[in-house]
Amino acid sequence: MNSFSTLINSSEPVLIDFFATWCGPCQMMAPILKDVKESLGDKIKIIKVDVDKNQALMSTPQFQVKGVPTLMLFQNGKMLWRQSGVVPKDDIIRTILSFQTQSQSQ
Repeated sequence: MNSFSTLINSSEPVLIDFFATWCGPCQMMAPILKDVKESLGDKIKIIKVDVDKNQALMSTPQFQVKGVPTLMLFQNGKMLWRQSGVVPKDDIIRTILSFQTQSQSQ
């Protein structure tokens, strides 16, 4: 849990993919997230969290993952964005870049 906390408190954006191995839509997200990583490179860190192996984390007030897949974008410990279900690559990239633009302009 401490290493997870360190990850989401990073100054670089971290996209967490809460998934389950038995989940069809989660399996659809895997190649999408691979494409996102290839497109953004070092601008994003993507972490996959298996909800079946991390149930204590899922029930914490901060996350409360009720369905999978659920994507959450963190930066500096703050959740910037959250979306459940299959999300198209372009939507994920646009969302990540919009937060990067906001943080650079502040």
